[in-house]
Amino acid sequence: MTEANYSIRSVQRVCDILDLVQSQPEGLSLVAFATATDLPKSSVFRYLATLESRGYVERTEDGGYRLGMALSGDRIDILARRLRPQLIQLRDELGETINLGMLDGSRVAYLDVIESKSSIRNAPRASAREYIHCTALGKVLASTRPDDDVTAILKAEGMPAVTRNTITDVSTYLEELAVTRARGYALDDQENEIGGRCVAVNVPGTKLRVAVSLSAPISRLSVDAVASVVDTMRAAISQVSDFADPQNLTQ
Repeated sequence: MTEANYSIRSVQRVCDILDLVQSQPEGLSLVAFATATDLPKSSVFRYLATLESRGYVERTEDGGYRLGMALSGDRIDILARRLRPQLIQLRDELGETINLGMLDGSRVAYLDVIESKSSIRNAPRASAREYIHCTALGKVLASTRPDDDVTAILKAEGMPAVTRNTITDVSTYLEELAVTRARGYALDDQENEIGGRCVAVNVPGTKLRVAVSLSAPISRLSVDAVASVVDTMRAAISQVSDFADPQNLTQ
């Protein structure tokens, strides 16, 4: 029996799609995938939907598809390592816990947590995966996605009231995302933990959608101080190069 006899057509098609995803880091539209693979759009959509559910691909802002977190491990690890000095600098300058996270499917995955040196601090576990509706990281990362995608995540995960301040209504949350997009940062005001406040900004200059947040007790992070903190955070991460470019992924 020849090698060709062992070939499974559906597996070959999935491999063709993954090869395209790997070669186009900015993503491709459904039509582009269908044209490149010479498959009906309906078939390509089913393949992509399955790959998306496993984290191998993810939606882009314009409705296309690109490489997902499940296949971006090396890039994510390198990005986290290169950002760590800036995160430590931020922790030391602002005195509060600094977090690095990204959207992993329908939840926020924490890639790194640089804890405050204070004995009283707000710090998630580095391996935690939290809801998007009650965290600053979740809000700022969700603000990069189309509202339809965000609504689908909220309906799948639910919007439990983690605290009395948690937003539990989809329309109200989408309004909050509009505000987040307009001002360029997200705020969690005791929505994930009573007594804690968190502010987050997206990391520029990389196709990997990651964000940085600062977590602090409300006694040390007033609402009036948020704008100044955001300016400091942006300055610290403004020089990030394009880690999604394979040529930049050297150790």
